[in-house]
Amino acid sequence: MYRIVKKEVLNPTVSRMWIDARPIAEKAKAGQFIILRVDKDGERIPLTVAGTDKEKGLVEIIYQVVGATTMELNQKKEGESLEDFVGPLGKPTELEGYRNVCVIGGGAGCAIALPEAKELHQLGARVTSIVGFRNKDLVILEKDFQQCSDNFVRMSDDGSWGEKGLVTKALEDLIQKGEKFDCVIAIGPLVMMKFVCEVTKKYNIKTICSMNPIMIDGTGMCGCCRVMVGGKMRFACVDGPDFDGHEIDFDSAMMRNTMYRPWERKKYEETCHLFEKEVH
Repeated sequence: MYRIVKKEVLNPTVSRMWIDARPIAEKAKAGQFIILRVDKDGERIPLTVAGTDKEKGLVEIIYQVVGATTMELNQKKEGESLEDFVGPLGKPTELEGYRNVCVIGGGAGCAIALPEAKELHQLGARVTSIVGFRNKDLVILEKDFQQCSDNFVRMSDDGSWGEKGLVTKALEDLIQKGEKFDCVIAIGPLVMMKFVCEVTKKYNIKTICSMNPIMIDGTGMCGCCRVMVGGKMRFACVDGPDFDGHEIDFDSAMMRNTMYRPWERKKYEETCHLFEKEVH
């Protein structure tokens, strides 16, 4: 069992937890993930390692309540425990050697982008962070990004936070003003990453995207996390989750991610009704 040491609400649908898991905390690196089960009958879900405290043996996770399992996870309180917490899984992001990097996070994807920005900052790179949200009420991790960014660009769809517009607009504006990025790291909704890659391809800028497809075991055995990269099948859990953004087939990835949406919605509604009954 893995104890929840601390829990923090970041916005109405996103929360952060620190889990007592020393073996993972001692080994995990930016870009890697864990797979957890809330209870013995629960499904396995992957979550990126948002941070670690090696001295205290804590692993930080950030999750958005989008389905039945994340809703069950969100019901857990400090001092309670999770059934399983396995990792670190996946390949760490290769971040050494860059001098000027743009890290782009969209929505809940900012939770995955933050550890990348932090490590780049610690390695001495100049970090430009572009983060985007639909509106100011959904903003998370603003202070965290400020602390590790030489240039922090805020974007929102409605203009209620930072500048109005998409992260792709901010990226292209910076490039046209003369920024010479060694690499762009984009993490967020698939459609966002697709259009970021279309921008960077025009300017021949290396682009890394983190893929978070359907996943079950995290070892490459189930095959659910397959993605097409450079015309070849890859498994996000063992070959990734990071891939060359210019080689990812985003259209097929988006189609696969919607395959189980009706079932996921049904389970989400069933879980909502269950919690409502428990409250009443």
